[in-house]
Amino acid sequence: MGVSEMRYPVAILGSGNIGTDLMIKALRSGPVAMVAMVGIDPNSDGLALARRLGVATSSQGIDGLLAMPEFEDVRLVFDATSAIAHVEHWKALHDKNVRVLDLTPAAVGPFCVPVVNLDDHIDVANLNMVTCGGQATVPIVAAVSEVAPVAYAEVVASIAAKSAGPGTRANIDEFIGTTSAAMRVIGGAQRSKTVLVINPADPPVLMRNTIYCLVEGDCDHAAIEASILAMVERVRRYVPGYAVKQTVQFETFGRDSALHIPETGKFIGTRVTTMLQVTGAGDYLPTYAGNLDIITSAALATAERIAEHSITFVRQPK
Repeated sequence: MGVSEMRYPVAILGSGNIGTDLMIKALRSGPVAMVAMVGIDPNSDGLALARRLGVATSSQGIDGLLAMPEFEDVRLVFDATSAIAHVEHWKALHDKNVRVLDLTPAAVGPFCVPVVNLDDHIDVANLNMVTCGGQATVPIVAAVSEVAPVAYAEVVASIAAKSAGPGTRANIDEFIGTTSAAMRVIGGAQRSKTVLVINPADPPVLMRNTIYCLVEGDCDHAAIEASILAMVERVRRYVPGYAVKQTVQFETFGRDSALHIPETGKFIGTRVTTMLQVTGAGDYLPTYAGNLDIITSAALATAERIAEHSITFVRQPK
């Protein structure tokens, strides 16, 4: 194919909203080279756009990708399909000498939030990008955990109904379970809960996330706030529309004003509340679809870091 030896060839499984937005971002990337997009609907907008932009396409799903001559050069595959489909895709790809970044909530491989734990998994064959909610909120839980132990973390994520396509709606249970698990595994919370609100308002609302962290006992409020704001700036390097909407809030509960938690009883300590908004870049989707933009941006940032880490970028062209 003549792929540049200084770029890292990638392919995308899934020609829906997420896959198409990711393709546009990847085409602008320096470290990665967009080689192929594969879907299952030959009439999809994503495949039509890919063809116009000179990207090789197939409408035969994973079998079509494996049969493409371009696949010989591919080093990494983004899976932007569904949790159920990813399990089958991984069976077909796990022995093909390619890396896989899973943008579904399947969680076959370890969770990855690039600003928090990518360096721990830089050589893992299959990385799970958690969920859009996870990419937005786990960094905040991790930032609090860097300063003080988080006994409990709860996230309320609100997204526009128009940005919740069939894939999102079909994977709501997986979304909730995977996001909650990532808050514990990556974020460091002892317990966690996720609430998803699909808002039908018109005009559509931007993605909003409220993150509550309970820190037992005394803690340094200034240090926690500084850690949160530093983490926000790190995320903004690849998601410019990621922003804190209000000053980080602290509410302290003493012995005479303990917070009652049904599962564990009285809580004495501090509740840290962070309110975020995510505005999309508007590459393929409207700016209100920040929930989709943040996971495609995180996936591309991860791929670029993997590319830069690789000693040999691509196979020698035949």
